[in-house]
Amino acid sequence: MAQAQRTAIVTGAARGIGAAIATRLAADGMSVAVLDLDEGACGGTVEKIKAAGGDAIAVGANVADEASVTAAVDRVAEELGGPTVLVNNAGITRDNLLFKMSVDDWDAVLGVHLRGAFLMSKAAQKHMVSAEWGRIVNLSSVSALGNRGQVNYSAAKAGMQGFTKTLAIELGRYNVTANAIAPGFIETEMTAATAERVGVPFEDFKKMAAKEIPVARVGQPEDIAHTVSFLTSEGAGFVSGQVIYVAGGPRA
Repeated sequence: MAQAQRTAIVTGAARGIGAAIATRLAADGMSVAVLDLDEGACGGTVEKIKAAGGDAIAVGANVADEASVTAAVDRVAEELGGPTVLVNNAGITRDNLLFKMSVDDWDAVLGVHLRGAFLMSKAAQKHMVSAEWGRIVNLSSVSALGNRGQVNYSAAKAGMQGFTKTLAIELGRYNVTANAIAPGFIETEMTAATAERVGVPFEDFKKMAAKEIPVARVGQPEDIAHTVSFLTSEGAGFVSGQVIYVAGGPRA
């Protein structure tokens, strides 16, 4: 089966890292389902892919809701073909120090990241097992190593790593790999919002971050998309259960 016939789902793909990943996988020859909570917000990514000659559809779904996920994956299978590539990128932040963090903020972050990755992977894996070929890439973060004010996000991103390694063990016999990418500082709307929250102009925030990064720059969404491109390729079939820190220097 040629890679041009692969169908990929990228969650949280309306903007930022997810949009860059979806665009790159389309350029690699995959049909791409651009999935996000708001289907209308996916239009820009879909239009960019189609303008470049690729094949994509916008899909609205709440990754933390089982019925929504099932309906979304069924729709993708019907319109594009059974998905054999899944990138679990959807994520939110609800930052606060432990003593000020609400239960709702804890549940919301764990729900989107971990429950979402679980539900999406469970729904998609049957198509991969049937095809005897699959690639799952989960987005972790350097925050998995601990980050002040992010006890919920850090726990979720660390959980993604254990989740990934277990998927690799369970699905390997079906020629399905599972890997995680842990980005460092990437220039997105999310990091811009963090800068605003701490009261620092975004340009200054990026300069401060770059000083701590060995390659002396902050990351771009395309840096993550390149790594996803490799992990979802035919040639990456012997790479599974790994966590790759794409952070401009050694981490973990």
